[in-house]
This record gives sequence, C-alpha cells and structure tokens, in this order.
Amino acid sequence: MGESQLLILDKKQIQQKINRIAYQILEDNLNEKEIVLAGIWDRGYKLALRLKKVLTKISDLKITMLRIDLDRLNTKLVANTDLDESHWKNKVIILVDDVLNSGKTLAYGLGVFLNTPHKKIRTVVLVDRSHKIFPIATDFVGLQLATVLKEHVDVVMDVEGEEDRVYLS
Repeated sequence: MGESQLLILDKKQIQQKINRIAYQILEDNLNEKEIVLAGIWDRGYKLALRLKKVLTKISDLKITMLRIDLDRLNTKLVANTDLDESHWKNKVIILVDDVLNSGKTLAYGLGVFLNTPHKKIRTVVLVDRSHKIFPIATDFVGLQLATVLKEHVDVVMDVEGEEDRVYLS
C-alpha cells in the first residue's frame, strides 16, 4: 500500500460485511429454496463466491453461481454469461459487484436478465460510493462511502500474496 492510500476495510471487516450481507439475503429469501448469485467478473464474482460460502453454512438454500462478463469499454451492453437463461428463469437473482461507482456496471448487469421472467432481482455491493448517474439502487451494501469523484476505491480480494482489503486512493 502506498502513502496516498487510505485503508477503509481490512480483511476482518470485509468478512464481517460479507457475513451481514449473507444474513440479509437469507432474511429476504426465507421462503425460497433456490437463489442465483450473479457475480460481475471478476471482483463481483469473487464476492459472490464468498457470499455463497457463508450462505451454505447458514441456510439450506440451493445456490446457483452465475458469472457475468461485461465489455466495460463498449458503449452498448455487451455481456456474456457462463450459464444459459434456463438456470435463472423464474428464480430470485442476486446481482453482485464490488464497488458501485456510477451504476453503469450494475445497470448493464441487470440488462442480462431483462428478457427473462424472474421472481425478483436484488443488488449487492461491498462499497457504495454514492456517485450514481444511473438510477440503480443497492439492496445490500457493506459500506456506504462519501467520496469525491477523483478518489478511487480499490478492492483487493483473493489476490495471491496480498491480504484482503479495501482502500481509497
């Protein structure tokens, strides 16, 4: 970590946030037998895997993991998934990403599900920066953070040789 980086969440705090979000997801889906955790590649997917680990311990929910690959440089929605829509049709979908900046990534992630019937869609982010330019609401948030636009939030999770952390630079 460089001098201009401010630690926001350490490894233990990240896990506490994940645990709390998992319980909130469970509470929101008490009558469900199955949910789909749709993680936006790559850090959103890593977060979804962590949520699955906790949810498996605290519930009997069947959890389907879905990976969403977005072309972030394209001005149009270009997304690929590792499963076809039969895996999420008429189910509860939890869309997961690490940081909510403008809301564009989550909006594009939601676009994947717009042509398929589903029970409900919820959104999860570890850090919400409150700089939305898209009308996106986060249902489950680890940390709400007021930042200035030029600041950057970095999430380090499951990086070999590095401890999990969230920092502002």
